[in-house]
Amino acid sequence: MNKGICIVTVAPVRAEGSDKAEIVTEILFGESVDILEVNKNWTKIKMHYDGYEGWIDTKQLKTVTDEELANRKVTVVTEDFSSVLMKDGKTLLSIGSEVDFPVVASRRSHDVRESIALTAKEFLNVPYLWGGKSFFAVDCSGFTQLVYKVHGIKIPRDASQQAEVGEDLTFIEETNPGDLAFFENAEGKIIHVGIMLENQKIIHASGKVRIDTLDSTGIFNEEMNKHTHKLRVLKSVI
Repeated sequence: MNKGICIVTVAPVRAEGSDKAEIVTEILFGESVDILEVNKNWTKIKMHYDGYEGWIDTKQLKTVTDEELANRKVTVVTEDFSSVLMKDGKTLLSIGSEVDFPVVASRRSHDVRESIALTAKEFLNVPYLWGGKSFFAVDCSGFTQLVYKVHGIKIPRDASQQAEVGEDLTFIEETNPGDLAFFENAEGKIIHVGIMLENQKIIHASGKVRIDTLDSTGIFNEEMNKHTHKLRVLKSVI
């Protein structure tokens, strides 16, 4: 099976091979994939990081051999943005991108929970985008997956999948910074996720990345003066 590497800063991965198709996720520079099918300008891929499948513009991938992929020594970008010099000029890369050369060392805390919380806060006001998974724009589960990725913790892509990993917590008071909280819709389906901070605060992507208060009912938005998301389960995966 052919392999590929994303060669643009961030590329949309779509449900079908069409510019009009829904964006299901994004792929960042340097992330690798299996190439499942090629149909003219569109390539169906399976992402190595989380197994997500979708269609990408063929021009945004570079085909590589198994040997080339096996010999890569990947460094994950851990700063919000990194400006790197490529052979054809400078490129701005998002946090979570993967490069084959050293990048600026992270300034993050050595305490993983504190570091996750600090990293999450760096995303404040980043706009929401369905399927987004970069520092340019994110959706709720893309945000949590990306923050965890730069700390070497792999979790699935979607909120409902993320809710299947880790240890259940019974009370909000049990949570620590870096834990995850999941929320359900009227049908009981998990549709939202956020990262816990201190003092029952939660940071999550809803319209933009924002900090709200969490209680036993769910997320309370003080600006709107109402609960916006119904709490389903609390999880620790650290």
